[in-house]
Amino acid sequence: MAFGAPMEGQAFLAGMNLDELPDSAATDMQTAVMLAAIVVAFVGNVLLGIAVWRSRALPRWAGALWVVAALLYPFGIVLGALTTGATPPTVLVGAGLVAVSGVWMAWRARDARAAESLRTQPLAAG
Repeated sequence: MAFGAPMEGQAFLAGMNLDELPDSAATDMQTAVMLAAIVVAFVGNVLLGIAVWRSRALPRWAGALWVVAALLYPFGIVLGALTTGATPPTVLVGAGLVAVSGVWMAWRARDARAAESLRTQPLAAG
C-alpha cells in the first residue's frame, strides 16, 4: 500500500491484529487520492468521448461508447465499494466498451491515413 504507515507495517510483520491499532491518517489519504484519481479519469474520459463524437475524422459512435464506458467504470467501483467489495460486472462491461471503442477509432484512423497516403502519392510510371 502506497500510503501505509510504518507503524501499521511493523505491526503486521509482528503478527499483531491491525484492527487494534489506533487510527491513522494514511487510510484517509489513500481514500482521498483514489477518489481524486477516479474523478480525474472520469472527467478526462468523458471529455475524450465528446471530442471523438464532435470530430469529423473519427466515428461518432465510438465516442458515444467511450462516454458510456466512462460512466460504467466509476459507477462499478463505487457500487462494489458500497456493496460486496468485489468488482461488479459493470466494470468489465466498461472495460470491454473502451477496448471496442479504442480499436474502432484506431482502425478508422489507420484507414483514413492509408487513404490520404494513396491520394497524395504520385502515380508510378509503368
